[in-house]
This record gives sequence, C-alpha cells and structure tokens, in this order.
Amino acid sequence: MPRYHLTIEYDGGPFVGWQRQDNGPSVQAALEHAARKLDPDAGELYGAGRTDSGVHAYAMAAHLDLAKDLPADRVRDALNYHLKPNPIAVLEAERVSDDFHARFSAVKRGYVYRIIARRAPLALERGKAWRIPKALDHDAMHEAAQTLIGTHDFTTFRDAQCQADSPVKSLDKAAVIALPGGEIQVTVEAISFLHRQVRSIVGSLVEVGLSKWSPADFKAALDAADRTRCGPVAPPDGLYLAFVRYGEGPSPR
Repeated sequence: MPRYHLTIEYDGGPFVGWQRQDNGPSVQAALEHAARKLDPDAGELYGAGRTDSGVHAYAMAAHLDLAKDLPADRVRDALNYHLKPNPIAVLEAERVSDDFHARFSAVKRGYVYRIIARRAPLALERGKAWRIPKALDHDAMHEAAQTLIGTHDFTTFRDAQCQADSPVKSLDKAAVIALPGGEIQVTVEAISFLHRQVRSIVGSLVEVGLSKWSPADFKAALDAADRTRCGPVAPPDGLYLAFVRYGEGPSPR
C-alpha cells in the first residue's frame, strides 16, 4: 500500500483532541472518515503526536496508507473536499517510503503559544489566544525560559495523568518574544514533550511576566521536580503545534 505523509492545519476548538475518542469528534476521526471516502480500504491514520481538546495546529504531521496508488496532489485535494465543513486542511501530501512513520521518524517538534496582553476582551482572536488583562514583562519571561534549555526532570511541568515512562526531557529551544498589538509568543522545541508540558510551562512563565515570580523562582520550581510547584496551567486556546521535523524524507513547513 502506498504511504503518504500529510501536513495538516486545524482549529482544535470543535474537537476533543487529535486522538479518536468515544466522547466526541476528533481530528483523527475526521481525517480517517475523509480518507475512506477517497479509498474504502484506507488504513489507520497515524499522527506525529496528540493534541488536547482546544489545541490547534499550523502543521501537524501524519501518515496514511492507501490501497490505491494516487498522485499526492489528488490525495490532498480529495481529502480536503471530504473534510468539509470541518476546520481542517491538508496543506501538503507527499509519497514516502514504507519505513517512514509520522511519530517515530520525527526528530524535532515545535510549539507556539500565543498570549495577548490587553484589557479589552478578544473578539477576532477568541479561542485562538490566551488573553491576559495586564501588561507582561516579556524580557523576564524570556530570561526564565532559558533555564528550561537542556535536559531536566520536568516533573513540575508534567500533568499528573501523563503516561510517559520518564519525566526527563531535553528542550532545544525556549524563547519569549513580543509582537505588535500586545501579543507575546512562547516558542519551544524538543524531540518530544510530556502531557501538558508546554501549557504548564507557559502558565508559570506568565507568573513571571506578572511579577508574581522572579526568574529565580521559576528555576527553583523547575529544580524542585514537584508538580505542586507548578503555576496555573495555561488554557488550550493559545497553543499551536507549529512543526514536526524529520531527519530524512519529508521536510517540515
């Protein structure tokens, strides 16, 4: 069966998450339904990871096996046709070798978290960013974020229900930048992440931005490896899977 690598954009608001579940619509199930409209013998769709309910994606990666040998652009266009009216778009489809796996072949993943610091409620960006009604010290947030780079025990920023074998992860990048209009973006890159790790980190960085914590307090919370030391967990609205990178085969957007 020919294998296709898909790059997928979606609004996570209407879904219970990426993974197929019994308690509501999922991104994976919508894509698999579209794939079986194209090819009734299509295989299971495998994603590069999972996103929670309400989390969005600029470029989720997945792979799909079809019984039919079709041009990649036809696969992309047909999936998009059958996905309507779901807020999901297949940006690219590419033929790949049988040993490519969207999850296990990945060498890096990147996330972006969007915060908008302003007094007024969000209208156009509602459900797409976390509104903080006060100004944030993004320089202090960036300083604190640098302590995350490298290999650490991330128990403090690990959800209690996380099923990973170990809380030890390595972050390659953690940065906080300010954009026009009061937007602040937190970006993180790593091979893999713990359950709700990014949202836990962002919530604690906002404590720094509000001057409730110092960068030293943030580092102490990380070093404590104690979940009770985590700040408030950021809501899912502002989180986006930005890219999945592969050492060989498909390139990220």
